[in-house]
Amino acid sequence: MFLNCHTYHSLRYGVLSPQDLVQRAAAAGAEVLVLTDINSTTGVFDFVAACRAAGITPLVGLEFRENGRLLYTGIARNFSGFGELNRFLTSHRLSQQPLPDVSPAFQNAFVVYPFDGFIPAVLRENEFVGIRHFQLNRLLTSPLSRQMHKLLVWQPVVFASCTGFEVHRHLRAVDGNRLLSRITEDDMASRYDWPVSAERLKAAFNHYPVIWKNTCDFLKQCSFDFDFKTVKNKQSYTGSRSDDEKLLEQLALDGMEFRYGRNHSEARERIMKELDIISKLGFAAYFLITWDIIRYSMSRGFYHVGRGSGANSVVAFCLKITDVDPIELNLYFERFLNPKRSSPPDFDIDYSWRERDDVQQYIFKRYGREHVALLGAISTFQERSVIRELGKIYGLPSEELERMTSAGFNPAGEELPEKIFSIAAHLKDFPNLRTIHAGGILISDAPITAYTALDLPPKGLPTTQFDMYVAEDIGFEKLDILSQRGIGHIKDCVSIVLQNRGEKVDVHQVECFKHDERVKELLRKGETNGCFYIESPATRGLLIKLRCDNYLTLVAASSIIRPGVSRSGMMREYIERFHNPNGFRYLHPVMEEQLKETYGVMVYQEDVIKVCHHFVGLDLADSDVLRRAMSGKYRSRAAFQRIVDKFFSNCKERGYPDALTGEVWRQIESFAGYSFSKAHSASYAVESFQSLYLKAYFPLEFMVAVINNFGGFYATWVYVHEATRWGGKVHVPCVNRSSYMTSIDGKDIFLGFVHIRDLEQELAHRIVDERQRGGEYLSLPDFIERTASGREQIVLLIRLGALRFTGKNKPQLLWEAHLYLTREKVKEPIPRLFPAKEAQYSLPRLIQQPLEDAYDEIELLGFPVTMNYFDLLQTSFRGEVKARHLSSLVGKTVKMTGRLVTIKYVRTVSRKLMHFAAFLDDDGQFFDTTHFPPVLKKYPFQGNGIYLIQGKVASEFGFPSIEVEKMAILPLKPDPRSS
Repeated sequence: MFLNCHTYHSLRYGVLSPQDLVQRAAAAGAEVLVLTDINSTTGVFDFVAACRAAGITPLVGLEFRENGRLLYTGIARNFSGFGELNRFLTSHRLSQQPLPDVSPAFQNAFVVYPFDGFIPAVLRENEFVGIRHFQLNRLLTSPLSRQMHKLLVWQPVVFASCTGFEVHRHLRAVDGNRLLSRITEDDMASRYDWPVSAERLKAAFNHYPVIWKNTCDFLKQCSFDFDFKTVKNKQSYTGSRSDDEKLLEQLALDGMEFRYGRNHSEARERIMKELDIISKLGFAAYFLITWDIIRYSMSRGFYHVGRGSGANSVVAFCLKITDVDPIELNLYFERFLNPKRSSPPDFDIDYSWRERDDVQQYIFKRYGREHVALLGAISTFQERSVIRELGKIYGLPSEELERMTSAGFNPAGEELPEKIFSIAAHLKDFPNLRTIHAGGILISDAPITAYTALDLPPKGLPTTQFDMYVAEDIGFEKLDILSQRGIGHIKDCVSIVLQNRGEKVDVHQVECFKHDERVKELLRKGETNGCFYIESPATRGLLIKLRCDNYLTLVAASSIIRPGVSRSGMMREYIERFHNPNGFRYLHPVMEEQLKETYGVMVYQEDVIKVCHHFVGLDLADSDVLRRAMSGKYRSRAAFQRIVDKFFSNCKERGYPDALTGEVWRQIESFAGYSFSKAHSASYAVESFQSLYLKAYFPLEFMVAVINNFGGFYATWVYVHEATRWGGKVHVPCVNRSSYMTSIDGKDIFLGFVHIRDLEQELAHRIVDERQRGGEYLSLPDFIERTASGREQIVLLIRLGALRFTGKNKPQLLWEAHLYLTREKVKEPIPRLFPAKEAQYSLPRLIQQPLEDAYDEIELLGFPVTMNYFDLLQTSFRGEVKARHLSSLVGKTVKMTGRLVTIKYVRTVSRKLMHFAAFLDDDGQFFDTTHFPPVLKKYPFQGNGIYLIQGKVASEFGFPSIEVEKMAILPLKPDPRSS
């Protein structure tokens, strides 16, 4: 008789997971259970699966609330009714209109109004009133006493214990952002909202058997039939499955001629094999829809990178979904598709962050807003954040919150912290907010609201209330339409090269780039700053250690740099074997047979599948489930444990020694969740080669593109420095030369107005637009009049030197600005026939020091431009050696000065903190440092700046670094502006 059950997907209200709810209800003897989360369908399918496993009949609905006020509860009569409820909630979510006090007339759903809420004077046939046991004494004087056939037993379920009620109470305070002491009974569920036993509940309605009978009859009218196994994606592209298969074959063979030539027998054989499996599994429409999206984006001139397991497919290569050749790389076909696979392969399509939204809009328009939605995600309460939230509702000051969330804090012995930590332990990993998946899109055969209500997040596109795991469980396969700044670097660089040099660059000539000597040289030297995926200090070091100068080595490097391979110790093992391929023994002959290309090291996700299949004897489906489970993309713990048990039992049956089995499992377990598929690494490597080519031949234009995309491993100043190192002349913004974004003219690079802190965006655009309309600015008064700049904004521009075209120094311009601008507010600029005459003033001789300029630039841009940062030091000492000398000083102790670039935080096996850092010397060359725990504790980092470093030079596979012994930040010259 639980017609109104809530899970923790009734956000900041319910406290039970769907599984917990079902378990508690089963213990109370429930045979039927109705899930009605508040304005949420997120938990429906997990709930249905849990009920079926427990032998309980699942029914579903929605509890409709507006601003926390309970209006009514909808309960689906059948699956169609669930869709009706979803569409009703969705229409109000998307239109952002409040829910009405009276429910609409549903055809396949019942409506239950609360006894103590608003009840229409006339109830429709499908409308009822829910009455609590403690409300029965009010029934005698209620008009509803004459409509007993409309009353149902109402026993909401929100929690299952006193502790659960306390958690609920705290959640309500967090939700209302109010002190816990201010929460009233009206803000919370009733203390009776728990799964009471059927006997006890029936006894409470002993005097009203008709209400009990009404409820039993009501439940018999409801059902929720749902097939988890059928594919929910759009089933046909052309309208006919057979026509889909014919079209896909034609497109694949046409593409084969473009990619391989007409008579490539191996490609044709592979294509026909793939097409046969694609057709048998019913995935032709999925491929064609992806092809259609690529076709559209290419027609718009958008550059894309296709990756994911689908990139293992020759068909996908021929359809231009991906630029990775599976035959060239010997990609593992079974990672892409195998006859036992029930879901389509993944297609992840990366676009520039500027173009991704356009592609998404196309998908919605092409396939219909009723059938398309962004994929939702669930943001959960995390340990520190939930302690902060709970501390706030107790009114704790920020200092106390900092203390309680600091590392190593122990609440033992402190009453309030103990209470907070106890509640926090219950809330950890609870759903907190619904949000959006990074790029997932669902294209459904039925209207998407058949399965979920939709939200309208700030992104502005309908979004499912369930996440990727539920989507997969119920038969959806997402398309990932992602944004990636590396693509923006490449596309923008091509445009900038055409504008600055008049040259057209075809970035799709990747085969030429792979063999270009300049590109190879950059790879060998680790000169990869700004280049997609290969610019971090760790990757730069790996490239040097591998002496990488070819595509296949770069593909491997893209995967072994991932945390799992590194942590397992196999990255170092790979490098050693790479340089000495005959100096090691394979763990087993099967390892040599399957992993010879990677020297017996599992580098790619495919390697996990190969080892599980060929070494252990798991079938391909179980091997892939094991890989996916370890990567966090598979939720069934029972199924995972079954496969793990099978792994070890198979090894035992095959007579493998326990030590061998344990080592193979250790390697699988340590990095299967982090490694890439080979096709994914290959896709990244293709993009890396494109970036490398542009940097090799157009370094300044490339750096401008990187700066303008605000993306990369490093802060903007590192890329500005890199542009200088490659021969560019970088200028602070100028109102007569700069654009909103950074621009280049020859070798002169003008930083864009976008980089100036506190400069109003509207003014920045107005400066450029007015200059393009009326020509260059002639003087300070001319600039003020034409742009209507206020005093504060003018001062910013003057201090940064943006009005240096006047030939006057900053103090003079500041005097004049204050004389011209007697008021802060400036009227809208009025067009004049003639420019205003500049008033003449006699000023004393005013001096501006270069050091003042540098400090202005640091304040307004974040870094100096007109002066080298090292020249700001009080000392003239620049170190005993430079970065370029380190390779010849291995084993020796050196002193160096370096500007801190980035720090990598890691923990040792004993959980002690250590750091790896990257610095620039005063020549602009990188060097790397290692800070072991004892030294780090004694000589910690003290923020950004230039450090004096003493340490021993170590080298690993030809890559030098400094093991730091002492370190101190160096003082800068005093800021003359404050003197």
